[in-house]
Amino acid sequence: MQVHYFCRHCAVKVGTINGKLLTEEELGIHQLNEIEKQEMITYSGDGDIYIQTICENCQKALEKNPDLHQYDFFIH
Repeated sequence: MQVHYFCRHCAVKVGTINGKLLTEEELGIHQLNEIEKQEMITYSGDGDIYIQTICENCQKALEKNPDLHQYDFFIH
């Protein structure tokens, strides 16, 4: 199983965790409510997990330009 993190705004791959079966607590997704989990997490047929996050560049862009929060995708 692999856990893939990618940016929900620019789709850049942020990182991958390889190996053992991880719990929701270890991944930090236990803090999400059910709606957030449905929006941010995708499970593939081969057991991999894809989690949407925000990359460092998009986070900086959002901090400098708060109006960007209204867009799902943007280029930086």
